[in-house]
Amino acid sequence: MPRPRVLVLGLNYAPELTGIAPYTAGMAAGLTPDFDVEVVTAHPHYPEWKVATGYGGWRSSEDQDGVRVHRVKHYLPRNPTGLGRIASEATFTARVLAPGVTRPDVIITVSPALAPVASALALGRRWDVPVGVVVQDLYSKAFAELGLLGGRLDDRVHRFERSLLHRADGVVAIHERMADVIARDFDVPRSDITVIPNWTHVSQPSGDRTARRRELGWDDGRFTVVHAGNMGAKQGLEHLIPAGRLIDAERADIRMVLIGNGGQRRQLEEAARGVASIEFMDALPAETFMDTLAAADALLLHEKPGMKEMCVPSKLTTYFAARRPVIAVTEAESAAAHEVASSQSGLLVRPGDPKEFVAALATVKARDTMAMGEAGYAYAVRELSEVYALIKYRGWVSRLVGGR
Repeated sequence: MPRPRVLVLGLNYAPELTGIAPYTAGMAAGLTPDFDVEVVTAHPHYPEWKVATGYGGWRSSEDQDGVRVHRVKHYLPRNPTGLGRIASEATFTARVLAPGVTRPDVIITVSPALAPVASALALGRRWDVPVGVVVQDLYSKAFAELGLLGGRLDDRVHRFERSLLHRADGVVAIHERMADVIARDFDVPRSDITVIPNWTHVSQPSGDRTARRRELGWDDGRFTVVHAGNMGAKQGLEHLIPAGRLIDAERADIRMVLIGNGGQRRQLEEAARGVASIEFMDALPAETFMDTLAAADALLLHEKPGMKEMCVPSKLTTYFAARRPVIAVTEAESAAAHEVASSQSGLLVRPGDPKEFVAALATVKARDTMAMGEAGYAYAVRELSEVYALIKYRGWVSRLVGGR
């Protein structure tokens, strides 16, 4: 008897290292013990917003971890914010309407991007197959909490997202708090929402920490705080500039290192000119990424003030694996705050207050950073198991297939 066929639609996929791509790829590979899986995705481009070397063209296909992966070309804006980003997602949405695959038994789509969920539902109607949505970020909450396009589209985007989630045959949320928000604000019965947390998808650091610190020039006695990942609107990293000036004025032995790329990096570098305590590094290869995080004294999660319900930052699972304390600049009501508090892995700081942030750096510096780092790692092992998550994904997809 042939195995059920699963089609996964998602804008981001491995080999992208940051954001939601590792989870989409991990989910797809994790379904292969029970299903034949195909994926339609874009060429890798995030967070640099340019197609990665070795990829490109109108369409290409490859096999990756037992999954047949089809990549399609879509528009990449120079400035990936506002209308440019909407146009980028719209072109991918159009491309996946003609996926070029055999009729599946179930479609799984990942949001964001949001608009391709509409394509998934259209394909589901065409083929008469169920559609499940994995919600990594709540798109309309991003519009409202980030003030995108001056708030002019907030209500329309919310109605659009609510309609799409309500029409899906099943929804996955990556955190209990996100599930509660979806049930409350998006007209989805709580019983139709399955909670499957993201997991720690990276390998543990394996190198010599002292040697790596020496290579990076971090062995000079300064307390080194690292932010790794996308530099975009929701990170609100512009608030680090006044904090850096305050550190400089106080002559504190602290450096902040921002690693990665993103739509806001150029503006951040301009704003940080002359701020000695802020440094930038390009995105790192997988071979040195975790050893670099482990070489830091503390790791920084930073969210824009007002962000409470749109997402659960994916970098937390990576930070926990690095076994370093986390300084979480986030609203107290956010899922990120819940994770850091539950894990006892670091300190929570109110966003938008440079003085409070600098004081928090000094507090963490004076504490037992090893114990906080180990607490985060233990929490990840206990609560964020990849094996457990993939078992739940296989069960969820099986129920979708059996429900028709």
